Amino acid sequence: MAQNTVEAAHTAAKTPVTLLGLGAMGTALARTWLAAGHPLTVWNRTPARAEALAAEGAKVADSAAEAVAASPLVVVCLLDDASVGEVLDDTGLAGKDVANLTTTTPAQARARAAWATERGARYLDGGIMAVPPMIGVPGAGAYVFYSGSPELFERHRETLAVPAGTTFVGADAGFAALYDMALLGGMYGMFAGAAHAFALIRDEDIDPTALAPLLSEWIVAMCSSIPQTAERLRSGDYTTGVVSNLGMQVAGTPTFLATAEQQGISPELLSPFFALMRRRLEEGGRDEEDLTGVIDLLARTRGTAKAGA
Repeated sequence: MAQNTVEAAHTAAKTPVTLLGLGAMGTALARTWLAAGHPLTVWNRTPARAEALAAEGAKVADSAAEAVAASPLVVVCLLDDASVGEVLDDTGLAGKDVANLTTTTPAQARARAAWATERGARYLDGGIMAVPPMIGVPGAGAYVFYSGSPELFERHRETLAVPAGTTFVGADAGFAALYDMALLGGMYGMFAGAAHAFALIRDEDIDPTALAPLLSEWIVAMCSSIPQTAERLRSGDYTTGVVSNLGMQVAGTPTFLATAEQQGISPELLSPFFALMRRRLEEGGRDEEDLTGVIDLLARTRGTAKAGA
């Protein structure tokens, strides 16, 4: 009896949470809040997915409206923005704190924040930088970008930090999605480069597991240029301290394309970037620059580098 009293007191001190969406990520989130002693109400379109969580102590709501009514903090982790609208449209959001962890675009996040505000809710948008097995695992490196109301983030910071670390990136509700897509975009660029590297040796008598550590170490070493690129964008100086200049790198691109042709693989992962490098030179970029000017082409801006820098 005494142990039950202690457990009840522990749970009562925790913020009740409602979670809408029990896919792989939602289920992982749910289990961390349950393990931390938060009263948890869950809902999912497919009720069977909630059965295991019910056995672990979650309350399963019969409808999204019932789930929203159960807790002050409503966390949403659904397929896409359209799903969020469909699920929340007939719920009572007035006075609720909504943290939407559904992957969306920045524009969708901003529109959803305005939509929630019109319905009397307070809103945070989130971008999860993790895969489900990382959630709730100390030292795994999982974290979530949050943007929107700073006051709301501070109010629920401790609860939101239970499944993964928290990083607040601004009052603009679209910033969490923007940071999320920026990091994931960089990730896919890395995947593309690695795919090209492995394709080059695919039909040779080279063990890919021998190339892997060399490739990994090289990519990590090259990541040291990322802070330099950020500083160049901020200063507008694309030439000072450049080691591998744009003119030299453009001159070397035919060798990469010829190697791909000789190995019988498609150059399609490299060709677009090489084309942007050449275009930067053709449209006024200096031989002495690094590759930062390519970013201006992607962003459709001109003349950002300081003349004579």
